[in-house]
Amino acid sequence: MNIREISEQIEQDTLSQYSSKSCNSKGRKFPEIKCDVRTEYQRDRDRIIHSKAFRRLKHKTQVFLSPEGDHYRTRLTHTLEVAQISRTIARALRLNEDLTEAISLGHDLGHTPFGHCGEVVLNRIHRGGFKHNEQSLKVVEKLEKRGYKEGGLNLTYEVKDGILNHTGETVPSTLEGQIVKLSDRIAYINHDIDDAIRAKVLNIDSLPKDCTDVLGCTHGDRINTMIKDVIKESSNKNSITMSNEVYYCTKKLRGFMFEKVYLNKEAKKEEDKAQNIVFQLYNYFCENPNKLPQEIYNAIINPEEVEENVKDYIAGMSDRYAINKYLELFVPKFWV
Repeated sequence: MNIREISEQIEQDTLSQYSSKSCNSKGRKFPEIKCDVRTEYQRDRDRIIHSKAFRRLKHKTQVFLSPEGDHYRTRLTHTLEVAQISRTIARALRLNEDLTEAISLGHDLGHTPFGHCGEVVLNRIHRGGFKHNEQSLKVVEKLEKRGYKEGGLNLTYEVKDGILNHTGETVPSTLEGQIVKLSDRIAYINHDIDDAIRAKVLNIDSLPKDCTDVLGCTHGDRINTMIKDVIKESSNKNSITMSNEVYYCTKKLRGFMFEKVYLNKEAKKEEDKAQNIVFQLYNYFCENPNKLPQEIYNAIINPEEVEENVKDYIAGMSDRYAINKYLELFVPKFWV
């Protein structure tokens, strides 16, 4: 037996009956020779980590645009926190940690620059609308290249399913994907509270008392309570859930964050500028597709593809790349 086969046997011997074993994966769109060392889900995790889209997450906004402090979250640190929470839950439930990690690391690859405000603009102006989960799937299926003419990163079905269904009303087909869906919410609610307190948009005493009484008053206590509750409620079950009490408090905190932070004019005072950048870039490149990067322009076969390619190009931008491109196109340079 090679190392991969030994790992697959360990999964069979130790993981829960409800887990997704890598040897039982529905596979890849384009069949490949299996690795001697890594399982299928380990390979997916590695492909995501080494992708350009993953590296760009470090310069994409989570909530606060262009923060000067070093300790505010970015889309990359959010992704890493989701992966940590997901693996903790998966290990406790004896589910497949490698699968949860791969889904976690890939779930936001399609996010726009400037966080959700960039997503809102593209969804409004792009003919086909825009959802970051669908764009994340497109990134791993088509936009990232890995030696295939087609197929992108050629990830397994289970990882792509978890990425697509990590948000919205749909439910991932694996328990590992369901873990990521809950972990994403656990992560962003709590780290966004932390960042909002750092930015003096919130203070700790303003959080709903009935929620802090149940979940805890500190960042660590709240996350710990939520994780332990998910583990307790999901143990030996074929679904990933929270107790009614913790779910109620989590949902109420999320609503509180929308009211006080996500839609707060002071916290989001730069968003109008960011939305204008996305709007202007989209219109400019739709009207001037020959100004797109050469490899993108050359791939356009007919005029109907222009808007879709422009959308992909802008969604892939980091905040600073979008700002610099805007300055290059719309702000005059002065002679020196």
